[in-house]
Amino acid sequence: MSWFRCAENRPWASMRLFCLPHAGGSAVFYRSWAKEISPAVEVHAVQYPGRADRIADTMIDDAHRLARLVAGAMAPLLDRPAALFGHSMGAVLAYEVARLLQERGSAPVHVFVSGARPPHDRGGDRVADKDDDELVAEMVKLGGSDAEALRDPELRELVLPYVRNDFRLIEGYAHRAAGTRLAVPVTAIIGDDDPHVTEEQAARWAEVTDGRFALRVLPGGHFYLNDRQRDVIAEVQRTLEVPAAP
Repeated sequence: MSWFRCAENRPWASMRLFCLPHAGGSAVFYRSWAKEISPAVEVHAVQYPGRADRIADTMIDDAHRLARLVAGAMAPLLDRPAALFGHSMGAVLAYEVARLLQERGSAPVHVFVSGARPPHDRGGDRVADKDDDELVAEMVKLGGSDAEALRDPELRELVLPYVRNDFRLIEGYAHRAAGTRLAVPVTAIIGDDDPHVTEEQAARWAEVTDGRFALRVLPGGHFYLNDRQRDVIAEVQRTLEVPAAP
């Protein structure tokens, strides 16, 4: 099963944007981006195993292993410049994928990290070990479209295993400073009311790259990008220097 979902193939596009979802998320989170973003960009959303059309595939709860698999799957698609965008758990994975690509001589042109603390400043409560009701409560508190799905008992039975897996992945993640040091430009984007990452914490993403760094703060909570999708896409287009969609 392919690792990527591309809602709109654009053979003429000058660049590809690879989008990595949050914990409990799937590729559908980025489906609408293809219509909103510049025609010069082809969007590929990562579909993690164990959910949606990959529900039968074995889940992965190790961030470094998952990053290696994503980076490997990207190889045939790197015939054009590539950028990475990751939200929450996806931001940390995007960072690790970028390090691997750089190590292999195919560094992305930019990494966008959204709604996440930097890899060397993790911490926070452990959610993966909580019971089902507490896990659902945490998801509802975070917001996002997945929270509503968890209110339906049948969907909950399907969704909770991979939600728990993803929290186990990100809570068990440890930054390996001894690995390849990123030299790629990084833009961090957060919501000004996100309970999980402050502006000061987001600014520390600058410490893990030798490339230039920018921090953008938009109105909203952890899932600020649901309401501010156009602003986020506009930021991506400006940064990548591609024309806006007509």
